[in-house]
Amino acid sequence: MKAPRLQAGDEIRVIAPSTSFSRLSDLGIKSAEKKLTDLGFKVTFAEHTNEQDVLGSSSIMSRVKDLHAAFSDDNVKGILTAIGGFNSNELLPYLDFELIKRHPKIFCGYSDITALCNAITAKTKLLTYVGPHFSSFQMDELQDYQTETFLHATTDEKAFDVSASESWSQDEWYLPDPKRTLFANDWKVYSHSEPVTGTCYGGNLGTFQLLFGTRFLPDLERSILFVENAEENDYHDFARGLAALLQVVKHPQALLIGRFPKETDMTEERLLAILSKYPLLREIPVIYDMNFGHTQPIFTIPIGDQATVDTTNKKITFF
Repeated sequence: MKAPRLQAGDEIRVIAPSTSFSRLSDLGIKSAEKKLTDLGFKVTFAEHTNEQDVLGSSSIMSRVKDLHAAFSDDNVKGILTAIGGFNSNELLPYLDFELIKRHPKIFCGYSDITALCNAITAKTKLLTYVGPHFSSFQMDELQDYQTETFLHATTDEKAFDVSASESWSQDEWYLPDPKRTLFANDWKVYSHSEPVTGTCYGGNLGTFQLLFGTRFLPDLERSILFVENAEENDYHDFARGLAALLQVVKHPQALLIGRFPKETDMTEERLLAILSKYPLLREIPVIYDMNFGHTQPIFTIPIGDQATVDTTNKKITFF
């Protein structure tokens, strides 16, 4: 089930189902709001976005209330999460999935929001989107690629292609006067094949693992798996997370790996050694250093949608 496409004039509600607004600056909030209003959207904020406990987010019930309110408000056409964190999976047992299903809307965020996106799609069949947070729109440099792919995913009715951005960066772009180092971008193919089609699932690997063994995990057979690591998870975490994932899903259609932040200490040598453990990964398309995860810019992944992976042309077509 695909939610109605966003249009100019539509209201986008910002919620904080993970970390509260406490991690955002007033300047960043104003900048992100302006970029979205310049795109033609109206931005509103949930009631409890500023509520904060000792762990940096609001109570479970406050976050659930804001999410339900956003879905049930007929004026709201899209929902963006404020930022990531560590605890959005706490909400899953308390969500009214029938309410969400009755009021389909664009729902987008990444990192810790991986748990919500995949669980909502699993329980309602509504496409969700692992893509930019509200706070991601405050970024200036490299924003064009991020915004273009977000709009393709959320406003277009037709299929669209995604390929590598011209450059990428990992800097503190959210600071008032950031110093950025841009690198030439290239998606790298570990394993070639003919183009394959499957259903898109995944996102942040550590967060996705939180769904394993729960009733909120989608059916992953014949899936295209997207996986990436956050800064706080090193290459050991990725190695054991990948092992767990490949024990849950026996034969994915493809494995797509987001670019690793430098804090993970992942090198190409280490990644290739990890991948080489699995004969399966020489039989299916595997691409790494892709534009999603915790470096910039990122494209938007429609969770639950069909996509075709083309390793020859290094592109993905989302339907």
